[in-house]
Amino acid sequence: MADLEASLDHIIPSSVLPPFRAKLVVGFISLVCFARSYDGDFVFDDSEAIVNNKDLQAETPLGDLWHHDFWGSRLSSNTSHKSYRPLTVLTFRINYYLSGGFHPMSFHMVNILLHSGISVLMVDVFSVLFGGLQYSSKGRRLNLAPRSSLLAALLFAVHPVHTECVAGVVGRADLLGALFFLLSFLGYCKAFRESNKEGPYSTFWVLLSILLGAMAMLCKEQGITVLGLNAVFDILVISKLNVLEIVQKVLHKDKLLQNNGMLRNGGLLFRMTLLALGGAGVLYMRWKIMGTGPPPFTEVDNPASFADSTLVRAVNYNYYYSLNAWLLLCPWWLCFDWSMGCIPLIKSVGDWRVIALAALWFCLIGLMRQALCSEDSHKRRVLMLGLGFLIIPFLPASNLFFRVGFVVAERVLYLPSAGYCILLTFGFGALSKHTKKKVHYNVGKNLADKGNQTAAIRYYREAVRLNPKYVHAMNNLGNILKERNELQEAEELLSLAVQIQPDFAAAWMNLGIVQNSLKQFKAAERSYRTAIKHRRKYPDCYYNLGRLYADLNRHADALNAWRNATVLKPEHSLAWNNMIILLDNTGNLAQAEAVGREALELIPNDHSLMFSLANVLGKSQKYKESEALFLKAIKAHPNAASYHGNLAVLYHRWGHLDLAKKHYEISLQLDPTASGTKENYGLLRRKLEQMQKKDV
Repeated sequence: MADLEASLDHIIPSSVLPPFRAKLVVGFISLVCFARSYDGDFVFDDSEAIVNNKDLQAETPLGDLWHHDFWGSRLSSNTSHKSYRPLTVLTFRINYYLSGGFHPMSFHMVNILLHSGISVLMVDVFSVLFGGLQYSSKGRRLNLAPRSSLLAALLFAVHPVHTECVAGVVGRADLLGALFFLLSFLGYCKAFRESNKEGPYSTFWVLLSILLGAMAMLCKEQGITVLGLNAVFDILVISKLNVLEIVQKVLHKDKLLQNNGMLRNGGLLFRMTLLALGGAGVLYMRWKIMGTGPPPFTEVDNPASFADSTLVRAVNYNYYYSLNAWLLLCPWWLCFDWSMGCIPLIKSVGDWRVIALAALWFCLIGLMRQALCSEDSHKRRVLMLGLGFLIIPFLPASNLFFRVGFVVAERVLYLPSAGYCILLTFGFGALSKHTKKKVHYNVGKNLADKGNQTAAIRYYREAVRLNPKYVHAMNNLGNILKERNELQEAEELLSLAVQIQPDFAAAWMNLGIVQNSLKQFKAAERSYRTAIKHRRKYPDCYYNLGRLYADLNRHADALNAWRNATVLKPEHSLAWNNMIILLDNTGNLAQAEAVGREALELIPNDHSLMFSLANVLGKSQKYKESEALFLKAIKAHPNAASYHGNLAVLYHRWGHLDLAKKHYEISLQLDPTASGTKENYGLLRRKLEQMQKKDV
């Protein structure tokens, strides 16, 4: 939860986070988005549900509303649509009475205000879904996810798929159903305030939430699904049960299941029983009022439900689900009526539209896998609740339990869109967090390349803080710390990196370098060998392995390692140089000369190789050739004090004392602290003084 909030801190300013201000922002934006519909007329279904509905007029007894359907027909009639929404019709009647007739502006204004109020309520609902249920000592609910809840509520407030519900007056059924749905959910949350006198939860609030759920159903049929969402919320948030663990224990008939919290928690079982009995009772009453016969839908209303083949029905239903998902994801084309052949049936697997339902289930299965199997309990909870809010309110429109009178209807997505907003906000937060990690890593790398190690360390540390498993940031940070001789921390970071990613060859090599500096020679050799095991063609690692062997006086092994480096990378100047120097220092001048000449054939313009070979040739008394290489190296790199100093030594041996004096002096000008050059220059000066005395 803290990570999700931190990932959104650069998007949602803290100035809008106080609860009242956040709700004010959401309410205002929702009004601005849909205010333009205030002067619309009665259109489409508004004519039958409002203008031609006698239940709105005073001559019709109020009691008749409880026996009529949404369109004013008696429920017992064979032609009845069976849409039983008496509370919605009652609001139409009040609207008609207060406005003095069929004046559409007042009807539209109520819809706009309802959507605004629901969007404001969503701030509280989302704060519970993202941040969990926590109360202060005074019994006030705490918003532990202010940024996430505000962003999700803003997405809900402005989502274009709500246009049909808000701009169409008959969409009030969905708005009122959603209003009581949310009140039922928040009422269920209140049952768990710590200040309740009844104990760990309040039965009164549970029963009240069931009553509010019944009222939601009397506004729109899908309102009853809030009881299912309350049950899911209780299991995941209140009882903190791991669904996957329970399923696994049930499947394996685990004896430990009897010790599971669900079976020991009598309160949970009691609440589930209340919700189940309440839901069953409400549905039974509605069934009795509606009558036993289903609504008389035709094939034009829902062609797929009349298909003879079960497979054709299943494929088309799933395609309808994918269309609904697409409307939530990309509401580019909206339509008030998707019937009358707008969506042709899929009758063969060769139809390209099959890809859409495959994509839908691929995404759903991926989300469900994360919701069930993620090690992050907060991630599991948010994804499960998001999927619950997306799927559960949609079930009555899914054709799974009974035939519905439409193909696709944007109005039924009003409540499921809240689940979509949860998932989108969570995904956006995760993406933002990942981007922030990348940003800190890239800034750190850029600073390190420019030599600003102090600032680079700060950014690398932040990248690791945001993602404790960011091995590349650990590796780069370890390298900088190694260069600053902070070897202990460097070793810890690099050891952690290879522990997290055992095949990270670069981190193994860098760990070996640090261990070598710490005189942990055996460990360093193991690290280098491990790096080479994971990346066989790794010349830099062979080079560093050679340095380790050289420090241990294992000269043959060192030469072999450096030779491997040059085979893999013929232009590896450092490996060539080290071979020449080691052979020179051990008296193998002929071999050193051969290696030097081989290296210069491959890298003819490398002044460091010229310098090393010139030293060998000078010791072999090949003065002229040595001089030529020294001068060529100095021409390529004129400010190298050692080049001038060693050329001076060559002239000193060769007997060209004036030239020796000249280059000793140049060398000391470039590096006045070079003790060897000072000593040799002193010897030369004494020799020159002695020669002058003899001449005198």
